[in-house]
Amino acid sequence: MALTAPFRRIRAAHAAGEGRPLGGYLVSLASYAALAGGAVLVGRRRGVRPPERVRVADVVLLSVATHKASRLLTKASVTAVLRAPFTRYEEPAGLGEVNESVRGDGVRHAVGELVTCPFCAGVWVAGVLTAGLVLAPRATGVVVTVLGAVAGSDWLNLGYARVRKALE
Repeated sequence: MALTAPFRRIRAAHAAGEGRPLGGYLVSLASYAALAGGAVLVGRRRGVRPPERVRVADVVLLSVATHKASRLLTKASVTAVLRAPFTRYEEPAGLGEVNESVRGDGVRHAVGELVTCPFCAGVWVAGVLTAGLVLAPRATGVVVTVLGAVAGSDWLNLGYARVRKALE
């Protein structure tokens, strides 16, 4: 009880009456740290060392793949089934995406924010893909390449639609 009282005071002062899920955020941060720490431990046990340098081309491909994966996870219609326990459907957002609102409190609310925010999910996706590139570079390389190709295809489709509309 003595340890939770200061946290309650901090949460109340921070929330300004809004009921922000600081406990849920703490669980989310602790989960991320545990996963990152676990990846480091797995790498050490397997004798895997991080690369001395990361090539610019790898950073670019990782960035594009992270962008695409985070949009797929947080906005795509087809992945709404994964977000459904934490969100409420609001409306279509066009281009195969949906707008959803977060529901619940505490950890459920914090997870809802994570799974509806491509910027928030991007940190997790980049962490997973980066760990994958170190621990399983060949398999992760294929995944990153596919995600990069899909992102490129998206931009080509958007450009095609724009050109077509201009010609009409």
